[in-house]
Amino acid sequence: MKKSKYSLLLTLVLVLSVFLAACSGGNNTDKKSDGAKTSNAAQEIKILSKSEIPTLDSVKTTDEIGFNVLNSINEGLYTQDKDGSSVPALVDGEPEVSEDGKTVTFKLIDAKWSNGDPVTAQDFVFAWQRAIDPATASEYGPYMMNGKIAGAQEITDAAVAKKDFDLNTLGIKAIDEKTLEVKFEKVLPYWKDLMAFPTFYPQNEKFVKEKGNAYASNAENLISNGAFKLAAWKGPTAMEWTLEKNDTYRDADAITLKKITFNVVKDNNAQVNAFEGGEADITDILSSDLVPQYQGDERMVSALQPSVYWIKMNYKNKALANVNIREALAKAFNKEDLAASILNNGSIAANYFVPDKFVTTPDGKDFREKNGDLIVFNADEAKAAWEKGLAELGLDKLELSYLGGDTDSAKKQDEYIVNQLETNLPGLKVNLESVPFAIRLDRAKAGNYDLLHSGWGPDYPDAMTFADLWLTDSPNNEMSYSSAKYDGLIKKAEEAAANPEEYVATLQEAERVFLAEDYGVAPTYQRADNILISPKVKGLVALPFGPNYSYKWITVEE
Repeated sequence: MKKSKYSLLLTLVLVLSVFLAACSGGNNTDKKSDGAKTSNAAQEIKILSKSEIPTLDSVKTTDEIGFNVLNSINEGLYTQDKDGSSVPALVDGEPEVSEDGKTVTFKLIDAKWSNGDPVTAQDFVFAWQRAIDPATASEYGPYMMNGKIAGAQEITDAAVAKKDFDLNTLGIKAIDEKTLEVKFEKVLPYWKDLMAFPTFYPQNEKFVKEKGNAYASNAENLISNGAFKLAAWKGPTAMEWTLEKNDTYRDADAITLKKITFNVVKDNNAQVNAFEGGEADITDILSSDLVPQYQGDERMVSALQPSVYWIKMNYKNKALANVNIREALAKAFNKEDLAASILNNGSIAANYFVPDKFVTTPDGKDFREKNGDLIVFNADEAKAAWEKGLAELGLDKLELSYLGGDTDSAKKQDEYIVNQLETNLPGLKVNLESVPFAIRLDRAKAGNYDLLHSGWGPDYPDAMTFADLWLTDSPNNEMSYSSAKYDGLIKKAEEAAANPEEYVATLQEAERVFLAEDYGVAPTYQRADNILISPKVKGLVALPFGPNYSYKWITVEE
């Protein structure tokens, strides 16, 4: 997930059903809230999910389901407020920032873990070191820290080269129990947003070490410091989990909701039936065929999200290493029709990887306004590139596997795309595999696919959260794409972070290189979300980056 260095983001406050402009780095604080509202209604809700939780180890989580739960049960130095601003959570007052802007010293408030232990500066040191330690096999640790937290890249590089490294060289230090020093690799305009992301949450060192490999494997092996605690969860295959109010939370008096029960229901019609039957208060994202029947219904809330989907092409496959084959695949399916007819939910065709209406340039224009559409549907150009690529490979036909999701909506999207590819590219055979989310994550990480339909939502409010996905050494690359030209542009942008004009211009050039020259991925659509929420549920907030939702302000009315 995921604001803002240069941007105003649209963040949806569901209780009001209106859009609010959100920007990060404000001086307001979430540390003290008004007392909890009173209501005679039972303060319990039921939420439906389409997928299970792969993991709740905060340094290993990579998916939006896990991030949503972690955001409910934990907090870091900062958190997102109702308007999407990153405000102090465990930080006491404003931190001390060095003259060069690279060192920040935080004082911590008195906060507790759900087992009664105090949250200390060492808890942050332990968690961050664990995230960057190659032995942990964290994807987000290196991704979020390399090039941002001092010493992180050096640790990663040493591990890759099989050389010795010292985790104590990471730019984080506990001065004392309540004082934490963080050193950044460079000036980061979005550092507060970064500190709100789950990868940077603390972990109770004593508890983690006591649990060993069992840590975060189920509810009994996890503690929290957030508004809620995990009361029931049997592990990654569990189809149900429960959150309960955490009485040791720093702002517990402001939390009205007592219990949240999540149930996994993968069938969209079954979700709607449960909602209409009063068995659920909030659904997961509706499939496109259900959206029209709820148009005008105040219970359906809709919003265009800064989340973009694309087809990854595995460069380890000799055919997909050919730029003409990639161009053909990227141009061979009608994205406008996919968005309008198949999705039919407010999603729009994506011809880019930095979302529309996500960030603005220093002159106040949308990032997309200058870079425009980079890969558009064109069957004739696709066929020409296809024939050229096959000739270069000495082939007259090609068979590829396509890895997609197992939800109703995902299957419809993927079946449409596969049909378009096979229709517009003569000699192409695509074998569609629809698998559960957790399996798709594992296979993506292992590079066990040819084509993979996946997506990305921003982790912080900056185009870099999309651009650095495609670096040669990015753990989220997952397709063996490697370009010295692209890597150089991202490095140039990082070095120009203090110069907004140069920074944005360089990222725009990098996007053009990746898509219009390399055809690195085949963008499909930018997602719009439509969910059903009971009128009695007030205060659900949709967040602009990182976790999708915050449940801490929810109240249930009669």
